[in-house]
Amino acid sequence: MNIYVDADACPVVRIVERIAKKYHIPTILLCDTNHVLTSDYSEVKIIGAGADAVDFAIIGLCKKGDIVVTQDYGVAAMALGKGAYGIHQSGRWYTNDNIDQLLMERHLAKKARNASKKHHLKGPAKRTADDDMRFEESFEKLIKLHVKAE
Repeated sequence: MNIYVDADACPVVRIVERIAKKYHIPTILLCDTNHVLTSDYSEVKIIGAGADAVDFAIIGLCKKGDIVVTQDYGVAAMALGKGAYGIHQSGRWYTNDNIDQLLMERHLAKKARNASKKHHLKGPAKRTADDDMRFEESFEKLIKLHVKAE
């Protein structure tokens, strides 16, 4: 099992690394050339700056049983299709039961943005310590379930 992190502007990288290290799980951080990442634990892969280059690299690398940390529902859907587990930076797990609804919500939000003269909707609220704690608990639970399954 490996953990792949869509690390471009990902606020939970250090939490992922701390928990991965605790369970001795190899972790790969993927980012584009516009971001600079360093890590004492994870392997850092810098991918070309092309649109969706990091997303496609993650999907090309992940396999059944791996964990993918991403806020991109499209990446999550492709990871699920390969038999990997997915988790959002909020701590929400991506599953075959919820991914269609999430993709539909993304589609409807894009339609609303395109219909709006502003072309954007209100963004997410500022991240809090409680958000980090929720992610940490959910991520560790996912790891524990996965480790038991092996």
